[in-house]
Order: sequence, then structure tokens, then C-alpha cells
Amino acid sequence: MTKHPGPSDARGPSAADRGFVAAPSSARITSEDGRVIWDSGAYDFLENPDCPDTVHPGLWRQSRLCARQGLYEVTEGVYQVRNLDLSNMTLIEGTDGVIVVDPLISAETAAAALSLYRVHRGERPVTALIYTHSHTDHFGGAGGVLPDGAGDVPVFAPQGFTEHLVSENVYAGTAMARRAAYMYGVLLDESPTGQVGCGLGMAVSNGTVTLIRPTRDVTRTGQEETVDGVRFVFQLTPDTEAPSEMNFLLPDRRALCMAENATHTMHNVLTLRGAEVRDSRRWARYLDEALNLFAPEADVAFASHHWPTWGTDAIAEFLGAQRDMYAYLHDQTLRLTNKGLTGTEIAEHVRLPPSLEANWSLRGYYGSVSHNVKAIYQRYMGWYDGNPAHLWEHPPVDLARRYVADYGGPAAMTARALEYAAQGDLRFAATLLNHAVFAEPDAVEAREALAGVYEQLAHGAENATWRNIYLTGALELRGHPAPLTVRSRMALTLTVDQILDVLAIRIDGPRAWDEHLVLDLHVTDERQTWRLTLSNGALTHRSAPPDQPPPGAAHAILTLTKPQLLALADGAQQGITSQGDPGVLPRLLGLLDAPDHHFAIVTP
Repeated sequence: MTKHPGPSDARGPSAADRGFVAAPSSARITSEDGRVIWDSGAYDFLENPDCPDTVHPGLWRQSRLCARQGLYEVTEGVYQVRNLDLSNMTLIEGTDGVIVVDPLISAETAAAALSLYRVHRGERPVTALIYTHSHTDHFGGAGGVLPDGAGDVPVFAPQGFTEHLVSENVYAGTAMARRAAYMYGVLLDESPTGQVGCGLGMAVSNGTVTLIRPTRDVTRTGQEETVDGVRFVFQLTPDTEAPSEMNFLLPDRRALCMAENATHTMHNVLTLRGAEVRDSRRWARYLDEALNLFAPEADVAFASHHWPTWGTDAIAEFLGAQRDMYAYLHDQTLRLTNKGLTGTEIAEHVRLPPSLEANWSLRGYYGSVSHNVKAIYQRYMGWYDGNPAHLWEHPPVDLARRYVADYGGPAAMTARALEYAAQGDLRFAATLLNHAVFAEPDAVEAREALAGVYEQLAHGAENATWRNIYLTGALELRGHPAPLTVRSRMALTLTVDQILDVLAIRIDGPRAWDEHLVLDLHVTDERQTWRLTLSNGALTHRSAPPDQPPPGAAHAILTLTKPQLLALADGAQQGITSQGDPGVLPRLLGLLDAPDHHFAIVTP
């Protein structure tokens, strides 16, 4: 990756500072037990305008802008708290109180953001909560904003919000959380040689993730709602930056919220932590729809990350450029796919037009042309590139051992890799050294050499998530542990069907091949019965109407509450009553496989 200063634009700094009201009294937020949840003071080194050699100049500039912290006025009656978490909290003043939009990741940071607002705008009650989309940094702090629950406070979200929230954050949650630790650099020190931000914001907070379930769905574009005296006009944008997402216009305040569909960076078509591949074609079309529906009616456009764009013409320019970027990536990827190129090959060919490449808001600080092109290819063509040699390749360890043997052993491969690194081919050096490490995980020289190559790749990366991934890989290669503690109260909001889906995912299929179990769960607080069937290694379930048991006999019947069902996954059976075969439940629980929160990534 070539380091270069990139385009020149003075609008970013002035826009990031505009509307500043006040900074928080402390840059550090702690939990009741003293644990640090958020510490923006760790990034004080970014006050230096001179970019060090260990950071790409474009990323240094972006991180300095994201590090601005405090309460900001967007327009009359609309405020944002920035840099108290990865995302922004937006506060819209109504007749009787304040409407909170996207309450950050953690209850602790959300409470601090709301407190900062109230210090300067008065003790207004929260009269509504709005989630723009189904990612954790836009709902996880709900419990800090409404600590006693929603009560009569309406909670708005786009259609499909809860379903997609669970699909993205729970079903594959362990694997995503492990990879997110790489992507966001949570194990790295904040420094010019370590984590300097995430491109989208500074970091992810380390507090308690909560969820207050939506009570009001937005189901169509053009839907109007008056909330605490404030008029909203919504635009549904499914399968864009999130599977469930929406923008909205405040027509009486000429303010447009673009959620996370248009921020001051190229975004991800497929986030590196893992998720469903997003639809860049629809993304571009929804941006065009927003441009035509809402931009002429807006004097300011703001989002759930970064800083606003002011002026009707500037908003049109901003949205038009974002639209063209996603459309260009989509169409050029498909054009080259239809000429027979694979995703990896296309990623080497595609670059943005100079007019887009020179736009600061389209730079690859968070997404990148390279991995977005591969994601678009994946969406249409899948993992297989059509070459029969790639249809049934050996897995990484077996492949690595063969490569290493052909190179004459780990030492010989390491030496050859270092020659490539010395010639500037860090990419192939990383490939060879990765084989060396996977073939001989205890080869100290190969591990250290690969860590060094990853550091060099990181220092040249304009993309913050690439930098964090490389540096975290280097850290783990050098033997540092990978602690990951997720404090979440989201499980309490899952439906019974979703809890049973999670149990099904944990069944060790091969060990369950020869088991056949039928178990009825009478969940008293739901007043409903679910039948679980384990057959051929698969645990399936269906519900019966209230007070009507499923047809046919079950091997056992459990009577329990939903919280007891949640605890059952961890083996807790207190308070559960059972009828029928007493051995059924232990047999089922014995087939559950525990997820590994610390699985290896840079080693086998």
C-alpha cells in the first residue's frame, strides 16, 4: 500500500467543529465497579497535526476529525453527542421532552451522553427512542437512556429490526465478536504505533449492551409520524448498510438523517467482522431516492457517525457522490465478472474514478475498494471462482505443510519470505510466512517475521480496520492473550423461538446423529408450548396455540419460564419441573457444544 497524503480539502475540519457546545467534564467513563468503559483521553496524541511515519496521512487526518468530542448543535432543536462511543447519539427536542436517536453501544456511555445534553439543555425527559438500524452501536445503550424500560415511551425501528438484530448479533455472535476484536483493535494500545481509530469513529465502548424492543415499526417510505410534536418522514432502506435500516427527514427543521447509509468514508459492502453481504446496487438506488425525495427539503444532513453536511447544494453533492461510488463498484465488478475475472482479480483492477477518489468522504478509512469488490463478487457468485483447482483445496494447515515441505522447511520458507519483504512485496511475504506459521505454529522465527510484516502493512494502511487487523495479528503472534468479555443483557429480550434457534446452533451434530428426542416446553410466562424434536442431528421446534399441546406424545414435558429457558443453555435447571422420562433433558444438554470465544485466527 502506497502512502500518500490524498486529496486536499479544508471543509472537513470546519464541519467537524461547527456547532460545538461543550465537552464532557471527563474524557473517561467508568462502570459502578470502576472498570473503564470509555476513555477518549487515550487519543490525546492525535492533537499533534504532524503525521508520524507509522500512520497513513489520510487515516491520521480522519482520526483527528473523529476525535472531536462533545455536544454539538446540528440545527435548531437538533443536537448530537459525538465521540462518547463509536457512533453518535442524536437528540431531537420536542414539545415535552427529547427524542433520542441511536443510543450508542453501552448503557454507560449512553447515560453519559444524555447527561451531557441535559447539563446544557435542561432536564428534558426522553419522550421517544428511535433506532435507525440493527447494528449494536445504534441500540445497545438503550438501557442507559431509559433505565426503567420503555413504559409508555414509543420505540421506533425499521421493519425487520429485531429479526435481523438477532441474526447478525446472536446466531454467529461468538465468531463475529472474536473477529470484531481484530477489526476494531480492542486489544491494541492507543498510540501512533497502535490503534488510532476505526475510520468510522474512535473505538467500541466496553460497557453493558442492552436492548429495549421496538414498539412501533416503520414499514414504508413516506410514512409520517408526529412524535412529541416533531414531524418525521421516513425512508426504508433495507439491505443497504444493514439488512434493516431507515433514513428520515425532519421537514419542519429541514434536517435529514442518513443513518449510516452516507457517512464521511467509503463504507463496507461486507464488514470484516462478518455479516450478510450488503446490496450495493440497492444502496446506490436508495441514496438516489434520498437525494431526490429529501435533499431539496434539507439544509443539513447528519448521520449516526461523523459530522454533518450543511447547505442544500452540498448535501446534493455529498449524496450524489456516495450514490455514484456504490453504483460504480457494483457495476464494474459485474462487468469484469462477466468477462471471466474472479473477485480477487477484479479487486486488483478496479479503482474509483479520479473525481471520486479525490473526495475525502469516499476514502477507504472503513471500507475499501479491495474488500468491497470481493464482497460484491461474493454476493453474486459465492465462494467458488469457477476454477476446478479451487473446488476441493486442502484446508489451511494441510496446505501450509505441503508448501513448507516444498520450500525446504520452515527456516527456508521464512528466509525466502524475508527476501520478498526486503524487496517491498509485503503481501507475498505475508502469504509465505502464514504458511510457515500454520505448518509449524511453534516456529518462533517465522512468527516474529510474520508479526513484523503485519506491522509494516498496518503502517501503510489508510483503512483503519485493515490497520487494526494487521496489528492485532502481530500482537497475537507474539503471544499476547486475547481476552474478550462481552457484557450483554440482550438475551433477555430474545423470543422463545430465537432462544431455541440458539440452542439448535449449539447441538454437536455428529454426536447427535443417533439420538431421537421429543421434548415439550410449557413456557408459563408466554402461556404457550413449544415442541422440540431432535432427529438426524438437527434440533427443530414449533409452537402450539396457547393451552393446546402439540399432537402426539413427547418423551418429556418441562414447565419453566423464559428466563429459566435461557439459563438452561448453561446447564441450570433450578425451578424447572419435569414429567416423563427424566433422562431426556440431561441427554439433550449433553449434546450442546460450547462456543469458543478465543479461537485461533493467525495460528492454526
